[in-house]
Amino acid sequence: MVHEALQGEDAMKHVLIFPLLFGALAYAVSAPSADSGRTQNLSTCFDGIGTCNHSLLTPTQAQELAALQHDRNLYACLTGDGECSHSLLTPMEAKQVAEAEHRRNLLACETGVGLCDNSLLAPSEAPRIAKIQKEQNYLNCQTGDVTCDPSLLTPDQNAEVKILDREHNLLECETGQWQCDTSALTPSEAKEVTAAAHIRNLLACKTGDTGCDESLLTRSDRAGVAEAKRQQNALACEAGDISCDRSELSAAAGKPAGAKSP
Repeated sequence: MVHEALQGEDAMKHVLIFPLLFGALAYAVSAPSADSGRTQNLSTCFDGIGTCNHSLLTPTQAQELAALQHDRNLYACLTGDGECSHSLLTPMEAKQVAEAEHRRNLLACETGVGLCDNSLLAPSEAPRIAKIQKEQNYLNCQTGDVTCDPSLLTPDQNAEVKILDREHNLLECETGQWQCDTSALTPSEAKEVTAAAHIRNLLACKTGDTGCDESLLTRSDRAGVAEAKRQQNALACEAGDISCDRSELSAAAGKPAGAKSP
């Protein structure tokens, strides 16, 4: 009887011990996982990338992150670098940001670099900026810039710009630029441009440039090109260059390829 009672007590101990061991093991497995999740969430909140779960933060972490995010937003607002949320600014900060934004806009209007919003200019600034913009537009028109607005030019400026446009086009045609508009040339200018183009093409063919168009060569041009190529090949062979074609040397000498001198 006593033995049976002892066996019952042992069985009861096992029944009680197993749940305790299982619970301890479960805690040991889940605790690191929970800590890892909190660390990952803190990293996400700190980087500002992804969704931050504020409920997993400690009070100290939440307070420090709020201060960091506020400073980041203020920096973005003051520098214009990044997204600025004006609703998060204090009244004093909002005033500072407004002044910084005004200065950045004024700089863009004065230099032409960046986006200029004329509506944000003060009444005392607007006339000066308008003068700068007209002068900049005049310069753009003189240099053929695509941002030129002819409607802002005076009659005298417009006349000068048209003369410059003709000069620019003539130079582009004379130098073989793709922007050349031959329809804007006078007969004498067109003749000069054609002669210059002929010389460039002849030189391209003589030097083996890819810009050569043999269909534009005259009979005498072709003879000159052939002689130039013969001389270049002979020089290449003397220099031992890979471009040497010895069969052409033999043909030029009137002997079969591979023939040896006595």
